Amino acid sequence: MSSRRVLKAAQAIREVVSMAIIADLKDPRIKDVTVTLVEVAPDMRQAKVHVSVMGDETKQSLCIRGLQSSAGYLQQKVGNRIDTRYTPRLQFVLDKGIQHSLLVTRILEEVLPAEREQQAQAAAKSVDSEVGGSARSDTADSSESPNGTATVGETHESDRESPDESVEGPV
Repeated sequence: MSSRRVLKAAQAIREVVSMAIIADLKDPRIKDVTVTLVEVAPDMRQAKVHVSVMGDETKQSLCIRGLQSSAGYLQQKVGNRIDTRYTPRLQFVLDKGIQHSLLVTRILEEVLPAEREQQAQAAAKSVDSEVGGSARSDTADSSESPNGTATVGETHESDRESPDESVEGPV
């Protein structure tokens, strides 16, 4: 069998299983599930269905048990869709890739705020040094920062209206 055939079968299984989970399964244990990947064995007798489940570990394990108990029904749906000698036996595996990426993002946000502040201060200093000699208009200056993004400059105190020049009336 060619690998192209296995890849097409994997894609078909992914579509069938994900649509059946959304539309057909009524099990209350199966909620907030996303089918992320399907791995099909070369002989097409086994298929590992990687799923991501939102929630804590108890909800995830409960959902995996619910999916395992409905594997026969899902295999029947897959068998109706793909025309092979053997219908792949479905095995559900919890995909923790999304959880790991969220954890890494959280760790980076804790570690990198100091570096972000330093970069912001350095960008502000470079903008001030570039604009320092030029005349400012009545509106806010806009300039381009070293990284190519547009930034809005500061307005001077003299450019702002003083409290006694403001319009009187209900606020």
